[in-house]
Amino acid sequence: MSQLPLVSQPPRPNTWHMYRAMVGIGILCGLLIVGVFELTKPVIARNKAEALQRAIFQVLPEANSSKTFRLEGEDGFAVHEGTEADGVQLVYAGYDEAGQLIGIAIEAQGMGYQDVIRVIYGYSFDKDAVIGIRVLESKETPGLGTKIETDPDFLKNFERLDVALTADLSAVANPIEFVKPGKKEQAWQVDGITGATISSNAIANILGASTANWIPRIRRGLEDFRATGGEAI
Repeated sequence: MSQLPLVSQPPRPNTWHMYRAMVGIGILCGLLIVGVFELTKPVIARNKAEALQRAIFQVLPEANSSKTFRLEGEDGFAVHEGTEADGVQLVYAGYDEAGQLIGIAIEAQGMGYQDVIRVIYGYSFDKDAVIGIRVLESKETPGLGTKIETDPDFLKNFERLDVALTADLSAVANPIEFVKPGKKEQAWQVDGITGATISSNAIANILGASTANWIPRIRRGLEDFRATGGEAI
């Protein structure tokens, strides 16, 4: 009876070599990610700064120059040099061609339907009102929640949204209020959007909280903004 030939077993893979290769690939990928991030960070920062600058003049359409101010103490404001906030609270003053103060652009944010919504709005001293708003960042539902950026009837709310103060300048006399679509009766009310009630309500809440915090301080610090001119576009 003939014997079957012996078949040699293939060598077992060296697990250490496999582990070392995987770690090496992981480190390389990590370095590539960090490198790309560092290379693109200045570009991203510059693009954000340019988008913010455009938005300032959109919400303060009569302004042709601007200057950045930081809050100092409770009601004081000082010119802020540079583009980084560095943990301080910033607002943006708009001036006309003669250097006269037009109004203040203010950033605000709050929770929407899906994520945080960031906006910037313009405040007019002459009108005691919000006179424009732009969404800086939003992840709301496309086609519905994004109506807060495009719906003309909703945006009309912010052409002259009343934020007049009490006589002692301590508070907004009539806090911004959200109402159901078609129910707006007062100049401080925000008419909602059918099909995007949560997102439009979020905008009203964001502006209500922000104006209650900022407008009294800005009015009391009015001379700080008047003491300096703007920076041309």
